[in-house]
Amino acid sequence: MLKVALMGAGGKMGCRITDNLMKMSDKYDMRYVEVSEVGIANLAKRGLKTTPQAEALADADVVILALPDRLIGKITHEIIPTLRPGTMVIGLDPAAAYAEVMPVRDDLTYFVSHPCHPPMFHDEVTEEARTDWFGGVKAKHHIVNALYHGPDADYEKGNAIARDMYAPVLTSFRITVEQMAILEPALVETFAATCISAIKEAYDKAVEMGVPADAAWEFLSGHARIEFAIIFGFSGFPFSDGAKLAIAKAYEKIFKPDWKENIMNLDALKHSVREITDSLNQPVKV
Repeated sequence: MLKVALMGAGGKMGCRITDNLMKMSDKYDMRYVEVSEVGIANLAKRGLKTTPQAEALADADVVILALPDRLIGKITHEIIPTLRPGTMVIGLDPAAAYAEVMPVRDDLTYFVSHPCHPPMFHDEVTEEARTDWFGGVKAKHHIVNALYHGPDADYEKGNAIARDMYAPVLTSFRITVEQMAILEPALVETFAATCISAIKEAYDKAVEMGVPADAAWEFLSGHARIEFAIIFGFSGFPFSDGAKLAIAKAYEKIFKPDWKENIMNLDALKHSVREITDSLNQPVKV
């Protein structure tokens, strides 16, 4: 069995991972590290007790960082020097690795994994699965993985753990840490979440102008689904000529000509992940 120290085990992400890995006692010897009262209470609800950090890390084969991005730099500077050679450190987000706020030891493996969340077009039939918005409880989803540092042979070890952490998993895509950071925050947070926020504002305006809220929602969500299918090539048919004209006219009004250069840009991305991790630490060899 792998000895796993789960840092932040009682937090939002920690509980998701705890709920999956605690059921796999034949594969994982779990040590739950948590310092907050709420987190400790969350673990207690599951019949679990915490393990002191030093004890949990002393002989850990794997350390999972279910921690806020802004704390990872500080905490990893404390714990990385104490880990045994060969330990695998798993991050749940690319920001800390891409911002280079974690100390890197040559004799450790660093792996990053992140869920894609349930697909927009899926085959879930139960209410529990359809409303599992995050995924990894009842709904199937894909994940992305990156081996940040360490021997290539360790990738499959990290992939197997990630599949268990986020189960049930469909496909796990192997990409780089930089590619993962392009996806998040740049593509899905900086850009997509902003656009969706603007869509919500337009929806609110439609309701303010007199459209019944339920009619507006069903009309918007149904059209958004088919528009995704058309634009990404799933539907097999194009927009109407009228829709194409409306898109072309609105595009110039809504978007600045250089928006892609400002958002989908590696320099801007580096700045963004630095803000997310809120750290001035530079790469450190220990």
